[in-house]
Amino acid sequence: MIVGFIVFAVIFVLFLLLFFLSRNKYNDYIEPLDKNEYKLRSLLPIGLFILDKVQYKYTSKYDRILHSKVAELKGVKYSVYYLQIHHANKIVLMLVILLFSILLSAATRDVATAVFGILVMLSIPFFMDRELTKKVNKRRLSIQIDFPDFLNKLILLVNAGMTVSKAWEKSVTDNDKDTVLYRELRMVLADIRGGKSETSAFEDFAKRCRIPEITKFVSALLQNLNKGNAEMISILRLQATECWEMRKHAAKRLGEEASSKMLFPMMLMFIAVILIVATPAILTLTSSM
Repeated sequence: MIVGFIVFAVIFVLFLLLFFLSRNKYNDYIEPLDKNEYKLRSLLPIGLFILDKVQYKYTSKYDRILHSKVAELKGVKYSVYYLQIHHANKIVLMLVILLFSILLSAATRDVATAVFGILVMLSIPFFMDRELTKKVNKRRLSIQIDFPDFLNKLILLVNAGMTVSKAWEKSVTDNDKDTVLYRELRMVLADIRGGKSETSAFEDFAKRCRIPEITKFVSALLQNLNKGNAEMISILRLQATECWEMRKHAAKRLGEEASSKMLFPMMLMFIAVILIVATPAILTLTSSM
């Protein structure tokens, strides 16, 4: 027990030392972060301080994969910043879990608690990276569900005589959805109004979305802008049909995910019903014996 508290005290003092060394150095750096998304925001300077001291380079294959996912979620412009925050968040959470597990182990005189806490701590990077992947997949699924509606409306407007840019603008301004796709579509409009060429704005849109259907759609638009393409409408109509099939599969996946989420609560309810029904019978048998 005494050894456990000594270990806890040493780690806690080191934790406090890191906190005070990093507190003022990174306050402005973490200011833009959302408190709801980053619950340990006030402790993130500790993780950033450690990363700086070990001179972490963010150049490994693992980091490149993470960087790609972060760029998709947060945008290329701030992707390096959010990659640093992602790593710092993992470090801080690991330290907090280590502290509490050692304290609990010392208080209960149970070494197994400390071992379990260390195992949980070591699994944090895996689970946080998996959560990042889930967010990317959720974002892509949202885009896949909204894209067919947008594409159909764009085709109708272009077929009626509008230019692609005007049809794009009308399709977006007439819709007040605040979904991933429509935020990206509005960003394209903002880029064009800000002076960026349509070609660059459309290319950046495809890079941000990273959905094969969006890439194919943008390729058709760019071909029309650069070389002219009398068959663009026919190509987009064919793609619209494919996108509706894609949307059906996306909706099916959402339904399957919802069903799997309901499975555990239903199992708990089933067990509760069995206990309610079986308990009187068990009590009766026990009393008769």
